[in-house]
Amino acid sequence: MTAQAGTGRTNQKQRTRTAIVAAARELIGTGAEVTMPTVAHAALVSEATAYRYFPDLPSLISEALAGVWPPPAEALAPVADSTDPVERIAFACEFLLRGILARQGSVRAMIAATITRPETVTNRPGIRFGLIEHALLPLQDTLGATDPEAFTQLERDLAVVVSAEALFTLTDLCGLDPEEAVSSAVRTAETLTRAAVRSTA
Repeated sequence: MTAQAGTGRTNQKQRTRTAIVAAARELIGTGAEVTMPTVAHAALVSEATAYRYFPDLPSLISEALAGVWPPPAEALAPVADSTDPVERIAFACEFLLRGILARQGSVRAMIAATITRPETVTNRPGIRFGLIEHALLPLQDTLGATDPEAFTQLERDLAVVVSAEALFTLTDLCGLDPEEAVSSAVRTAETLTRAAVRSTA
């Protein structure tokens, strides 16, 4: 094989990979269900080809979502000047849940895949954790300093609420419409954070 042929094949592989990721990203943006067959069809490749580049759906979705979510500081820019952790966590919770609603097909696919194959969970974006950490910055020098264990527990509690799982529980099992579900989760996040703030008073 000549060097030129080798380079050509490498370029073709990169184009194919790029096409698969672009197709996944576009499908994710519609909020529709995301599966390997639908992505392959949109990328004009076979499902087998898609699996040659990505061993499973979580790895594909993870790469397709790279750079789609802004970093925590950018996401929370509208409340950057606020020192109220309750206001900040409410904003973070709503930001995350509305983003999930906009991409829920891919989020549901990722959750389903990581439940059936727990070993793929490392491919799942941990957006919530960065948002929670940034939202709670005002508490780091108070509760975080005086009672680190309570601060860590608050972060864990919020990770349950500020999440896709909580959102889908409220919509799918409790029958709330998306707006009601977001409001309910935000109220719960505020309640947890407010209780922690009171404990430092």
